[in-house]
Amino acid sequence: MKIVLQFPPGGSTDAVARILAQSLQASLGQTVLVENRPGADGAIAGDFVARAEPDGHTFFLASNTPMMQVPLLKKNPPYDPVKSFTPVSLVGRYIYVLVTSPTLPAKDVNELLAYARANPGKLGYGSYSGVTQLMHTNLKLAKAETNLVPYKGEAPTVTDILGNHVQMTFATPASTLPHIKEGKLRAMAVLLPARWSQLPNVPTGAEAGLPPFTAGTWAALFGPAKLPADIALKMNKALNDAMQKPEVREKIAALGFELSGSTPDEMGKFLQEQLGAWGKAFKDAGMNPE
Repeated sequence: MKIVLQFPPGGSTDAVARILAQSLQASLGQTVLVENRPGADGAIAGDFVARAEPDGHTFFLASNTPMMQVPLLKKNPPYDPVKSFTPVSLVGRYIYVLVTSPTLPAKDVNELLAYARANPGKLGYGSYSGVTQLMHTNLKLAKAETNLVPYKGEAPTVTDILGNHVQMTFATPASTLPHIKEGKLRAMAVLLPARWSQLPNVPTGAEAGLPPFTAGTWAALFGPAKLPADIALKMNKALNDAMQKPEVREKIAALGFELSGSTPDEMGKFLQEQLGAWGKAFKDAGMNPE
């Protein structure tokens, strides 16, 4: 069995997938491989799974990017998020942190926005997901012009901020927290309704004065369309059992990822709700299919 990801190794989704795969391997009694197929905002990985045989050997651990951004912002998406996949389970939700290079003179969000307005296009903004692209547009609407630099994943984006090739992004604690604690990255805000226990001195986006972010940031497991119900239910049970194990929860919580399961039906309804929420968020930001 393989679990396909749209991200390269090293980011939060990759780490979550490998922890869960290890637990699934033990409970299912078969090898569970994690296969990274990055690029094209997740469309490469999504298309691969959509075309796979629905035999229970290929699954897609997808973030909201390939399931929302690709179908909503591409004029000719390679798949339909509802018709091309079988929902298995919600896996959880991401925490995003606005991080910048400590070489910048800005010490908080207000100073960052002021710097971007005074130096339009000078700040390199690393983008690798629907969240980062939407927040870039929101910053632009707030008259803060940054230079969008596309990446295939979170890990290479953070690496380039550490090297000061770009100066800012929104990323998860999995790839940023050690660097924040060592002073190699500056955390300016967390995209959460309340402060995060691991970074109690970092304000929420609302507290810091960031433009609001209203869409959900999540990951879920899908199979190809026409996956038999008994296979989907078997995988759903194994996955949700794995997510209840204390050792799994502890490892994944440390990554800044909040585990949260569902039934296949609940995931299908959640997908429809999120398509509406992300569609509105993209429309409000003036982002149209290209």
